[in-house]
Amino acid sequence: MSGRTLDAVSISPAPHPQLGMLTGLIGTWHGRGRGRVGSRDIFEYEETARFSHSGKPLVSYVQTTKAVNDGRPLHTESGYFRATGDGDVEAVIAHGIGVAEIEIGRWQGNRLRLHSTALHTTPTAKNVTELVRELELDDESLRYQLWMSTDGGEAQWHLSAELRRES
Repeated sequence: MSGRTLDAVSISPAPHPQLGMLTGLIGTWHGRGRGRVGSRDIFEYEETARFSHSGKPLVSYVQTTKAVNDGRPLHTESGYFRATGDGDVEAVIAHGIGVAEIEIGRWQGNRLRLHSTALHTTPTAKNVTELVRELELDDESLRYQLWMSTDGGEAQWHLSAELRRES
């Protein structure tokens, strides 16, 4: 992460020293993204993501999206990003669509790449079989891409967005 750095004085309680680069996510982010489900048309969405912490080596996460064209709610997910040392990260995320995932990955520079190691769905949820996330943190900008598979095949591009820090 270049540019702005967060120190223990500006965040209360002080971030756990093991958080490493996850400290840079703490705050509220807002912006726009684009997505596609299968072969359908590309859609645009507005997103708010909030990352907070309690002083432990984890960051809690809540994300909501709404359609740009009519403001209807789209997707929501929440969970935790856990720092496990030396840039390694584990994520536990629950989706409102009935999907629960565990992802693991690591920071390489200002990029965090995570891939699913376990996915479970409710009986009525879409059969999501793989998720891959890449987050890029740069100054006051958070960019991400998400790839998803719903059929056991190779994960395909599903979402990308650029968010700006609001607080």
